[in-house]
Amino acid sequence: MGNRLSKLYTRTGDDGTSGLSGGERIAKNHERMNAMGAVDELNSVIGLLICKLEDAELRVLFTAIQHDLFNIGGEISMPGQSFIKQEKIDLLESKIDLFNESVEPLKDFILPGGTEAASVCHMARSIARRAERDVVTLHQAEPVCDTTRQYLNRLSDLLFVAARIINLRLGHEDVLWKKELA
Repeated sequence: MGNRLSKLYTRTGDDGTSGLSGGERIAKNHERMNAMGAVDELNSVIGLLICKLEDAELRVLFTAIQHDLFNIGGEISMPGQSFIKQEKIDLLESKIDLFNESVEPLKDFILPGGTEAASVCHMARSIARRAERDVVTLHQAEPVCDTTRQYLNRLSDLLFVAARIINLRLGHEDVLWKKELA
């Protein structure tokens, strides 16, 4: 592949617009840009999560998820495209089921915390929820592929149970919400 980004600044966005992959320019605060930004932020925090993980299985899983998120960003940048296939959702669901079998059933609400890696995982979960909301907002104005919306929904579920797995594997208990402290 040749040099695609030979110059990092173009000044074309100085008027408050950004370019989509097809060349169309839209406002930087357009629903499409908000969705792309939230997915990019999610990808960035998952990169931070990977840096905090010593668990090789989780590092591989989250690296693959980063690639999926990059593809979702590309999909959002190219209206009408679809890069996330059902198999990706199926993989997330199988990991959710597998991880959920390893942790104690929930009897209380869990607060974000425990270990540093689990805390970053919870942060990624909350950003995934926002990315999903932003994609749904975009979908209300312009169609977004069903599998993309489903992927983001499952990803937030995976991140929740992965935070629990991280704490478990590091020998740390989940932080439980206590009504009497509220």
